[in-house]
Amino acid sequence: MKKRVSTLLAAAAFGLAASAQTWIWYPGDYEIWLGNRMNNNRTERGAFFPPFWKTDSHYVTVEFSKDLDLPQDEEIVIAAEGKYNVKLDGKLQFGQPSKFTIPAGKHKLNIKVWNQSTPPALYVKGKNVNTDPTWKVTNEDKEWIDESGKASDTSATTYALAGYWNFDNIKNPPSSFYLKLEPMDYVAVEQKTADGGRLYDFGKETFGRIVIKKPVGNGVVNIYYGESPEEALDIEKCETLDKIGFSDGMVIDLATNEVCEQAGNYTLDNSKAFRYVYVAPEEGVNFEDIAMLYEYAPVEYRGSFKCSDPEINKIWDVGAYTMHLTTREFFIDGIKRDRWVWSGDAVQSYLMNYYLFFDSPTVKRTTRLLRGKDPVTAHINTIMDYTLYWFIGIYDYYLYTGDTEFVKEIYPKMQTMMDYVLGRTNKDGMLEGMTGDWVFVDWADFPMSKQGALSFEQILLCKSLETMKLCADIVGDKADAKRYGTLATDLRDKLLPTFWDESRQALVHNVENGKKSDQVNKFANMFAINFDYLDEPTTASVMKNVMLNPEVPAITTPYMRFYELESLCDQGLQKQVLKEMKDYWGGMLREGATSFWEKYNPEDKGTQHLAMYGRPYGKSLCHAWGASPIYLLGKYFLGVKPIKPGYKEFSITPDLGGLKWMEGTVPTPNGEISLYMNDREIKVKASEGKGYINFKSAKLPKSSSGKVEKTGDKSYRVYIDTDKEITIKYKEV
Repeated sequence: MKKRVSTLLAAAAFGLAASAQTWIWYPGDYEIWLGNRMNNNRTERGAFFPPFWKTDSHYVTVEFSKDLDLPQDEEIVIAAEGKYNVKLDGKLQFGQPSKFTIPAGKHKLNIKVWNQSTPPALYVKGKNVNTDPTWKVTNEDKEWIDESGKASDTSATTYALAGYWNFDNIKNPPSSFYLKLEPMDYVAVEQKTADGGRLYDFGKETFGRIVIKKPVGNGVVNIYYGESPEEALDIEKCETLDKIGFSDGMVIDLATNEVCEQAGNYTLDNSKAFRYVYVAPEEGVNFEDIAMLYEYAPVEYRGSFKCSDPEINKIWDVGAYTMHLTTREFFIDGIKRDRWVWSGDAVQSYLMNYYLFFDSPTVKRTTRLLRGKDPVTAHINTIMDYTLYWFIGIYDYYLYTGDTEFVKEIYPKMQTMMDYVLGRTNKDGMLEGMTGDWVFVDWADFPMSKQGALSFEQILLCKSLETMKLCADIVGDKADAKRYGTLATDLRDKLLPTFWDESRQALVHNVENGKKSDQVNKFANMFAINFDYLDEPTTASVMKNVMLNPEVPAITTPYMRFYELESLCDQGLQKQVLKEMKDYWGGMLREGATSFWEKYNPEDKGTQHLAMYGRPYGKSLCHAWGASPIYLLGKYFLGVKPIKPGYKEFSITPDLGGLKWMEGTVPTPNGEISLYMNDREIKVKASEGKGYINFKSAKLPKSSSGKVEKTGDKSYRVYIDTDKEITIKYKEV
């Protein structure tokens, strides 16, 4: 077995709280470095395939500083990733001291770290002096040396608070991080006599590193991966493969030309996604068996859902597993093909995460990575709408977590990102695709112009501007709050006059060269409903003429089904959504899915389900945006959502949607909300926050706690301000 970097710090690294002392770095730099390492693991048929958008890097020199007031002399221990120097009160100290004594009294401690290959990081441990998130960092200290030889202690330097991620062990620096690995065996094997290869089935979609047990002889072992048996056995067209050469105790990975010594089992370096693996040794080499090391992020399942319908339970379970597979160092799109961080995929993962893991650190890491560094020269992932989703994801993060510190950290980068966006608007203040912009919207099965001003993009821009105003208010920037608020209001006021078609009672797709399009699709219309941009009569008309109109082109990607079904739930159509879940996600299950796909068309047959992008196996069969039932069932069936940031106030509006009973748990920042409901009884318990549970009843309900208030025809609510379980007796309408 090859020697590997320790994975022991993985569990600690995914924790939520900082310890007394921890490794620190320039905020965002570690995420950029780690993201580069992950994004550049993609291969296609053994060829290296880096991201095609702008790639940033970490600052190579970072200064860490802390103002001290010590009651007595104190010895500190210093460790750094990189070369470093130490200054006390502006004076350089000798060498790179691993221990250093600071005299009692007030002092300024500065430690400068240089590292070209990994982010400069610092660890200091003492009785009172410890690296933690309160340290200040800068990448440009703008210092000089005066005629006395003393380094300057004042300048125009811009400081930020240190970044960190719970690396609290001095022996495990940030650059040594890897995901956890666990042994896993296949469940079936089939001998293929034509070339001596064997097809191994691991039972379900998975991700990890193949282990070749006890290879002997000299020659090449060919490994072909597949999310289906057809893909693994198609050695000419499968998406991913490896070729490993064995010769006299040495091993060469023929894709990377990396050579190492081999004794005993051999484990491949680069993880792959697969269910099936076809392993074909060439003449002269053989092996005893294969296995795998399953690679995963140790996230905790905090949310749950169970109901009277076994198929919906299976949909929840497979959705949760899909999210588990695509939650790695960051939230990625799919585990087989891209393995990249895409903003449109990520913002949906954030929302599903809030109802499954409530893993705030991964949301923040992904947000930082996607943003990168200034100056802004392109849209995030080069996609116009993905830039706008990035802003909206910050709005959602604040609402669910109440984390004002992250908003304060990210706000300057929001400002420069929005400056770039506004610089690409037309004379009417609307975004249009310019040279180098990818206007995506969705993988559509019908012609869809991407020219001119798309109504869909303007709705996303409006929500992004509203997010900017919210964040400006949080950081106390009154001028920005007024500016962004005015821009948002002005744009919102233009939406209907610009895009509304009175005859069809719908928002049209785009306006190009001053001419309103004839095309109506669901994209802009459903986002207008989800963002509450339409009044009640207009919403009802859009529902009838667009969302429920079979003449309007259907959406076939789980990506946009996420928002489509949210619109239906928002309008109280849970029964229809439940049916569509069973048809759509249940359809994937009936096709044998063990994780949810990038795209599903019920009209496809057999291997047609595997094809995409003009390639027979191009479709991802484990794609984050396919797990949207996690979000829909948590928010619109259990009915739990935050009203005030961080669940300080919540709303619970459960809806059985045709189920006989359901139960589940929705995680909150420091607790959970649990609910059980059938046609006669509701039980609810909230361990933090306060809020109303809203429901309908055919008769006057009774509650074990709190006052039952009537809010409308057969509509009631009960205020929850206790952490004890409340039981409500009612009769389903």
